[in-house]
Amino acid sequence: FVFHTYTTGFTLFNGNGTAKADYSIQEKQIYYSLGAISYAACVGALPLVFVNRYLSKSSLTQLVVRNLLPAPLLGLTSAFTVMVVRSPEFVHGIEVMDRNGKVVGVSQKAGEKAVKETALSRGLLFGTTFLLPPVLTHFVQRAKLVKTPRTLAAVRMIFVTSVLAGMLPVSLSVFPQCGEIKRADLEPEIVSSTEETELFYNRGI
Repeated sequence: FVFHTYTTGFTLFNGNGTAKADYSIQEKQIYYSLGAISYAACVGALPLVFVNRYLSKSSLTQLVVRNLLPAPLLGLTSAFTVMVVRSPEFVHGIEVMDRNGKVVGVSQKAGEKAVKETALSRGLLFGTTFLLPPVLTHFVQRAKLVKTPRTLAAVRMIFVTSVLAGMLPVSLSVFPQCGEIKRADLEPEIVSSTEETELFYNRGI
């Protein structure tokens, strides 16, 4: 819950500002954010609840549910919260600009592209960050390279920090901050208002 609260707040304050400037949606976004946080936190916790109460206690089940399943779930829920919190951007659109930075119009299609790219990069970041450390830690345990739980916890934290530090620049660079979209892919009113073949938009973080 705390994790999704932080990432959702980060998303809320680092999206494209077009919709906020032109529409009174901040209150609605807060409600969307609270719903997304609650939903994502519950989805992330449910597998652990089921394995503790109803499922087999075998080592394979424990490995899958406790160590492997949370990573893709976290990636999916992180992408989901981005889509929900920034949904006004593809409902109302965001500004698109020419090469000189002149605003040509407001496009829903550009907003949809920006939100999808950000959601994908966020899912990649957290999904990978929480998938690799448990796998690496499992091999460390199998190889009996560490002998105490405290040392194992330290090794796990080193893995998490290293993977996060490596994946952060990767996730930010998968899609450029200044996104490009072809004029032909935009709304007819924008197509008719410029001769530029490619237009640009602020993707947000």
